[in-house]
Amino acid sequence: MKETLQAIEAKALEQIKQGDTLDKLNEVKVAYLGKKGELTAVLKGMKDVSPEDRPKVGQMVNDTRAVIEEALDKAIKALEAELMEAKLKEEVIDVTLPAKKPEIGHRHPNTIALEEVERIFVGMGYEVVEGPEIEKDYYNFEALNIPADHPAKDEQDTFYINSDILLRTQTSSVQVHVMENQKPPIRMIAPGRVFRADEVDATHSPSFHQIEGLVIDKNVTFADLKGTLAEFAKELFGEETKVKFRPHHFPFTEPSAEMDVTCFKCGGSGCRFCKGSGWIEILGCGMVHPRVLTMCGIDPKEYTGFAFGVGLERIALLKYEIDDMRLLYENDIRFLKQF
Repeated sequence: MKETLQAIEAKALEQIKQGDTLDKLNEVKVAYLGKKGELTAVLKGMKDVSPEDRPKVGQMVNDTRAVIEEALDKAIKALEAELMEAKLKEEVIDVTLPAKKPEIGHRHPNTIALEEVERIFVGMGYEVVEGPEIEKDYYNFEALNIPADHPAKDEQDTFYINSDILLRTQTSSVQVHVMENQKPPIRMIAPGRVFRADEVDATHSPSFHQIEGLVIDKNVTFADLKGTLAEFAKELFGEETKVKFRPHHFPFTEPSAEMDVTCFKCGGSGCRFCKGSGWIEILGCGMVHPRVLTMCGIDPKEYTGFAFGVGLERIALLKYEIDDMRLLYENDIRFLKQF
């Protein structure tokens, strides 16, 4: 038995010495130490060894296994070290070479326009406020003086989640949250995404952005509204910009108006951009309806206020002379790099 084990050991060590790949060394390991290997076969033949010799034979088998395992371990480590060294030489990096210039992102036209609007109103002392996009019907309609049977509710194609929850159609709902939780004076703008079931075309999208403004204080008048929005228009479109207000109707303001600005392309003389009128509609506004103040817990006899709302995409389209709203959402890098 001793001679047999010595022969197995010598044969295994020779094969380990000749193993020049990890696969070959693994084959040696399986052939001698595996479940069907030669040492395992010797152990299975222990039943033919006399009981008094079994401990000695078992010890000799273990010694042979230890020698083979140690030789295999050394050979594998040496081969792995050689492979790693060869890989490092092959993948050497010259750190003195110039690096690749990283691609730097660019702000979206909507973002640029929003930051400018926020800068103007923050400079006037306004606070920028956000609100939930998934809203209750109460905040989106009822608290804004648009009850269930109001005709204006049918004019807005709303995405309803259930009978009481919807995707907000306007950021005016943020005003209600602020008035419910904050005592006057209030000066805020609420930019955000809104949703309406509109068909996608050059001027419409089911998802777009609004900027809603609100001022609540004592002795606030329509003159304050006109002065504030006139200053906003000059800051946004240029010092020579003039404004005019046309009567309109919104359920949550009374009186209500739409504001036009002189065409910044032709200066008011008339051109293709303003369709020859010299004026461009920019936003809706008005004095906050007393009923809206009452529903929000504010005494309309003590406080008055004004509100206005402008489409962010509309500002971007006008300011950068873009004639198709869809360009803002197609992520064409050639288009975005122009801003």
